[in-house]
Amino acid sequence: MNLTESQRARVANPAFPRAGAYPAEFQFETMMGPNVLWLAEWASAALSLQPGMRVLDLGCGKAASSIFIAQEFGATVWAADLWIPPTDNWARIQEAGLAERVFPIHAEAHALPFAEGYFDAIVSFDSYHYFGTDDLILGQIARLLRPGGALCIVSPGVTAELPDGPPPHLVPYWDWQFGSFHTPDWWRRHWAKTGLVEVTRADWLEDGWRHWAGWSALCAGVGAGHNPEGGAREAEMLRLDAGRTLGFVRIVAHAR
Repeated sequence: MNLTESQRARVANPAFPRAGAYPAEFQFETMMGPNVLWLAEWASAALSLQPGMRVLDLGCGKAASSIFIAQEFGATVWAADLWIPPTDNWARIQEAGLAERVFPIHAEAHALPFAEGYFDAIVSFDSYHYFGTDDLILGQIARLLRPGGALCIVSPGVTAELPDGPPPHLVPYWDWQFGSFHTPDWWRRHWAKTGLVEVTRADWLEDGWRHWAGWSALCAGVGAGHNPEGGAREAEMLRLDAGRTLGFVRIVAHAR
């Protein structure tokens, strides 16, 4: 991948200084949507990740976030994904020099092959909304946390619930899967009603739509991802919306 200095500079977002230390090529090659290193860095600010902790990265995609957590915090990470073959992720993990601290597995969120109480933390970036709106899924996931263990997700969200569909300015861009986007308060209620966890944070990424739009446009410009044209259209949608509707939510809870 041949990048200009301008493109490299735009990847090094000052809002996410840890992520900025990772090569631009790595970030583009592992791209599957919004910049997962930026989301992981924002999530980590609300967690107390320590060396030696056991962390499950659920829906890890191409394992960039798993590599980030292991490298930045010294944690041992299980990189679990349904769509990306673990052999592909294993190559990236070895190249990063983390073969003894990041373990790739193939797993489905409703059938996770781990002992109860095994993890100190479970994280999920830009993936939990694909399965986590199920009323019963939290029971499958929270049981894997030790008492007091943390569950943290960062997902696309909305500023207000949309029971009647998107606002008119977003109708031309809307995909039915966007129905899985919810507000921080929706996620707080969704988790709290189970009694399985105590929700300690449910918030909104400041300027999240700007970061998202900028990254989508940049990826489209360099041809990253499987659908650069879709990335350009996504950036157009986000800029038109200008934060009125779309952005990122962060939810943190601890197992009771």
